[in-house]
Amino acid sequence: MMPVRQRLDALFNLRRGEAVPVLLAVLFFFCVLTALMILRPARDALGMQRGIEAVRWLFIGTALVTLLVNPLFGWLISRFRRLQFIAATYVFFALSLVGFHLLLVLTPQAVGELSGQVFYVWFSVFNLFATMLFWALMADRFTLEQSKRLFALIAVGGTLGAIFGPWLASLLATPLGTPALLLISAGFLLLALLAAWAVARSQPQPMGPATEQQAVIGGSAWQGLKAVFRSRYLLGIAGYVICMTLMATLLYFTRLQMVAALGDDMDMRTTLFARIDLLTQLTTLLLQTLIAGRVMKRFGVPVTLMLLPLTVMLGFIGLAMVASLAVLILFEAAFRAIQRALTRPARETLYTVVSREDKYKSKAFIDTFGYRGGDVLGAQLEGLLGRLGMGLAGLASVAIPLALAWAALGLWLGRAQQRLAAAQADTLPTTPAHTPDPPSATRRQQQ
Repeated sequence: MMPVRQRLDALFNLRRGEAVPVLLAVLFFFCVLTALMILRPARDALGMQRGIEAVRWLFIGTALVTLLVNPLFGWLISRFRRLQFIAATYVFFALSLVGFHLLLVLTPQAVGELSGQVFYVWFSVFNLFATMLFWALMADRFTLEQSKRLFALIAVGGTLGAIFGPWLASLLATPLGTPALLLISAGFLLLALLAAWAVARSQPQPMGPATEQQAVIGGSAWQGLKAVFRSRYLLGIAGYVICMTLMATLLYFTRLQMVAALGDDMDMRTTLFARIDLLTQLTTLLLQTLIAGRVMKRFGVPVTLMLLPLTVMLGFIGLAMVASLAVLILFEAAFRAIQRALTRPARETLYTVVSREDKYKSKAFIDTFGYRGGDVLGAQLEGLLGRLGMGLAGLASVAIPLALAWAALGLWLGRAQQRLAAAQADTLPTTPAHTPDPPSATRRQQQ
């Protein structure tokens, strides 16, 4: 009779020596998402205090702040070892949470619409960099073959954190007060940092010696930007992220419009946003545990990357036909669930075939520019369609062609990844096992 350990390994597609690093990665992502989701419902409610038009400007402010921070982040990557700049980033955000806590406790009269907007922008930057660093470390520590089997399973940790965070907030907000939630979030962020260190110790970098794990990446702070515009592959990833974020923003503002029509009570809005988040996370967990890992392994990255665009196309058709909040909630739950359970792990596997420098610098630029650029484009496009008096049918007429182009780009990226992996496999026997591929050679393959 097969032992329990072997049954679990077979169920989760684990191989010898992978259980510990995967469990640590799950814990890492759990702590990151718990820290984020404790605060997210309040962020959305605070952002709407000055109306939906103000949220569009907040998107622009978030994009500007994120792009200004990107060179500083590139400098950290160039000058410090990986765990050092990961630690510096997480500690900075944890200290920022302590600062917001002191503001709420010591000067509550200063907390108003302006401070709420500052927190909205700060949270968006925090959300982006915290998750980006997690997936960069995953792409750095796991091979392409491992990523196809394990990234969907690792993503379950984030989903559990996204469920646990709002539940914990609802449990502690009344007895401890809202300011205390910021300290709890900071605590989970520090726990995430400990888990990141444990992942790095338990999962050596593929095809590199132990000393290489401590190496400084070096190079220019602007190297990530230059690399993206020199590589069609990296530029394609950036385009995919922009399309995905643009669609998410169109859906986000559609949700804001429908919720705003229900009334201006902030507690009602916060409660509704939290319920939407809970439904989304439960749907995501279901997909991750039963379907996600097998989809990527069975159909590959190209097909997996096409699933979200096709979902968006069908969702906007449904919204155009039945313009109701119930349909919107189902659409958004499906969108986020597929994005987190399938698309995000598949998209992160794209970085397993690029150089170590690109896994951090180019990824940082793509995530900051792609996410924030897509946010701004989506917010302004939705506002323009509203000013032109175009309803959900008009929105669908724009979203559906974009979704088809997005699906085609996902198919191309998946096939390009296969070609890069095959090219690297062909050159592997002639490359010493202890020598990592130089960034310049990897980029030439990406051209």
